[in-house]
Amino acid sequence: MPCVFPLLAIITLKCYYEALAMAHTFDDPPTIALGDAHVGFRGQIRALDMSRAEGAGLPGPELERRLIELGFVEGAAVELLHQGLFGRDPIAVRVAATTIALRRREAMAVVVFAKEATP
Repeated sequence: MPCVFPLLAIITLKCYYEALAMAHTFDDPPTIALGDAHVGFRGQIRALDMSRAEGAGLPGPELERRLIELGFVEGAAVELLHQGLFGRDPIAVRVAATTIALRRREAMAVVVFAKEATP
């Protein structure tokens, strides 16, 4: 009769890791596109999602490359400083210690979550 304990251990371990992954997703703060944020927004970059940047005028891989070169990387602090008067475009965004002007349709590719206010 074959030993079923290794199989049971693998199944238990798999369920444990799946439970950890599920618990992590419930604790994740809600995300928005940077292009939808209002002036004064402070947050952190979660990811780049080129499917959200329809009409940006650049192919997805090219836009992603440019954003990464400008410092829009996962985990970077971001703040929306200013927006244009007409059509709220362009926007001025501070990423780390650099201020960058972006079109809102390009900023739609940057997925962010709000930082909690510190007392």
